[in-house]
Amino acid sequence: MLFNSVDFLLFFPVVTLLYFLLPHEIRWIWLLGASYYFYMCWNPKYALLMALSTGITYLSGLLIAGAEREGGEKRRVRLRKLWVALSFLSNLAILFFFKYWGFFWDNVEGTLGLAGIGLRRPAFDVMLPVGISFYTFQALSYTMDVYRGEVPAERNFFRYALFVSFFPQLVAGPIERSKNLLCQVRERHTFDANRARSGLLLMLWGYIQKMVIADRAAVVVNTVFDSYNQMPWWAILAGTVLFAVQIYCDFGGYSNLAIGAARVMGFRLMENFRQPYLSRSCGEFWRRWHISLSTWFRDCLYIPLGGNRKGKRRKYLNLLITFLASGLWHGASWNFVVWGGINGIYQIAGEVSRPAREKTWAALGLGRWKRLRGAVQVAVTFVLIDFAWLFFRAPSLLTALDILRHALTGGAAGAVSLGLAGPELRVMLLSIVVLIGVDLAGTRVQIPAKIMALPLPVRWIIYLAGIYAVLIFGMYGPGFSESQFIYFQF
Repeated sequence: MLFNSVDFLLFFPVVTLLYFLLPHEIRWIWLLGASYYFYMCWNPKYALLMALSTGITYLSGLLIAGAEREGGEKRRVRLRKLWVALSFLSNLAILFFFKYWGFFWDNVEGTLGLAGIGLRRPAFDVMLPVGISFYTFQALSYTMDVYRGEVPAERNFFRYALFVSFFPQLVAGPIERSKNLLCQVRERHTFDANRARSGLLLMLWGYIQKMVIADRAAVVVNTVFDSYNQMPWWAILAGTVLFAVQIYCDFGGYSNLAIGAARVMGFRLMENFRQPYLSRSCGEFWRRWHISLSTWFRDCLYIPLGGNRKGKRRKYLNLLITFLASGLWHGASWNFVVWGGINGIYQIAGEVSRPAREKTWAALGLGRWKRLRGAVQVAVTFVLIDFAWLFFRAPSLLTALDILRHALTGGAAGAVSLGLAGPELRVMLLSIVVLIGVDLAGTRVQIPAKIMALPLPVRWIIYLAGIYAVLIFGMYGPGFSESQFIYFQF
């Protein structure tokens, strides 16, 4: 069930209404059933897979907590490490089988083929369950939180199952932490009109991001990347820049829809985006982009590897490993690994070159021009990040390299169609200007709070303008089925 489908527009009000009408003691049961129904709308049998991951991490939490009752400090530490390791290994094994099995065999066959050795792949294939990377990492974060003593082990299996399967953020995040969301399952949520209006306003902005901006940009992006060998260099550049817009509005829109929907029901989800394209460095970008995943890798991989505690060389190696793993998390293909590696190299190069860059600014006498310096840093960061997006968007590493070669050698000449007529292009450009304005304003004020403080007639003008923007300019209707969110494939 997609957020931008008619089914969800019926599902969400019914779930929310019954949630507040039911007694507090059984509301979580209703949400659990609704969340599993939401997930089963894609493929019912894969709900069993989510239940398996839930059961493994639930049992792991109990075993880790039970290890504290064992005699002897060394034995307690050894048992706790054993249970957390088994939790990670078993869940990652499930993720590997369903997401990376084909990728693994393709590389084994290719490597052995270079040596003249033929290998026949096992005669079965698997389908990638929607959202498996998200709910697996969310469940594993619970195991890690219990291991670190940040939350007690949850004794009620079904309440814990709701934490893993909570439908607003189930299939594409934010990847919640148990110390934030699990405790909210037991809270008594009363209907709050101001909170509901705030959540619905955030959902409205999410729909604008997705249906007006991202889906319109996707038409140009798909046209360019599907026919790149017939495109001039400027069209490839435009397609790559618009993909940066598309993926931000697509994924940021989903996150706003998830956070807004949860807020209507009284749940507080973590922020997932914070004006990432206004970042002044690649390191800052990754503190603003997909925050829930970045912090997960920081807490569960980078810090356990040693973080920055073992010298600069080890720190740089840990950064590179973390970003390579992040790339692989996004997709079972070498182009994602390369994309992650490029972003890791950006991080390392940024730290190594910082003293030289500071000297350059001082030598140019521009140290006092803070706004100019900031604008240059934002522009350079965007160019670097956008170059990396090319590898993310391309269907394979070889295709990404071929697109890059084609763009650098000039490409085809002459007029080309980008897939959108003149009026549609103007709507897209205007909506991007609005997006930039909202992000710039968001760095200074809390926009939802400001809107909520306006007089009632002014608020309704804004509400209706947003609704009409989706109805008039949104990409939907006959000939255009609701577009799946990009991150659903991860």
